[in-house]
Amino acid sequence: MRVGIVTPAWNVAPWIAETIRSVIAQTHANWRMVVVDDGSTDATASLAGGFPDDRVTLLRQANAGVSSARNRGLAALDPSAEAVLFLDADDWLAPDALTRLVAALCAAPRAVAAAGPCALAGRVLRPSGGDLLDALLRRNRFANAGHLLIRRAAAIEAGPFCPGLAYGEDWDYLIRLALLGPFAVAHGKAPVLHVRVRPGGACYRLATDPAAFAACLDTIFANPALLSRLGPTRLASLRLRAEAESHWVIGRELIRHGKCHAGRDWLHRSVRALPSARRLLLLASAHALPLLPTKLRGPFSSYPAGGAGDASWSHAR
Repeated sequence: MRVGIVTPAWNVAPWIAETIRSVIAQTHANWRMVVVDDGSTDATASLAGGFPDDRVTLLRQANAGVSSARNRGLAALDPSAEAVLFLDADDWLAPDALTRLVAALCAAPRAVAAAGPCALAGRVLRPSGGDLLDALLRRNRFANAGHLLIRRAAAIEAGPFCPGLAYGEDWDYLIRLALLGPFAVAHGKAPVLHVRVRPGGACYRLATDPAAFAACLDTIFANPALLSRLGPTRLASLRLRAEAESHWVIGRELIRHGKCHAGRDWLHRSVRALPSARRLLLLASAHALPLLPTKLRGPFSSYPAGGAGDASWSHAR
């Protein structure tokens, strides 16, 4: 199976070479990679275009955003590519990532995509398989599309990434993909993808912004295909749950950014809407953070200073 890899890149000179090298090191060698430089003002384009491997292609465009860059890269893939992986320009793949993902997709002919484990926040998150539509409508189950190998036909049928979204555009896209069929899961417990979040990245900047979440949820739940599939009552119920989950993320991220009072307010709002024993315990720990040693602060641990340049620093959405 030939794999097409699409990498949008904007001012990622410190990391883009590592990302491309991780693709070149794949044990599955039948791939082509399109790097779309989205108007970078640093050395991103020269670094991406400096690899002698002719399987790596660089395209350049005026800055139009990550969704536009992904859409252009998908359109530019080799026509023989049967599957596509959207790899962010500051993340990197394990050497056997494509081998495992291709095997999972080939073994599940009905699946629209195959997902593998992902390294986030110092731990490995393992994906679920099957029909993920309801689960994805409650909250985003994936760090990004970099640990999913998507059948190209399904990637095209799902439609383009939404250029109007500054945050959560991958979540919206994966929900549209889940409307088309089930997901397979790659064998093995080791991560296929390592994710880095940095101060200049969208997750770090926008995960504390209620307006960014609201815009994403408005786009997702305005999809007429969801209304047709689920009906108005079920869809409204899932939106309420998604809003509560989003409030939890906002609160958690505010606390991680040192804005504890505002963060706890959002956590309380989430728990009132969607109470659970686990969340109540975490809420109690959020109030007791000054008394807890760093290793016991769990999801509320502060970001490391200068973490943007540390390849070991990654963070779950």
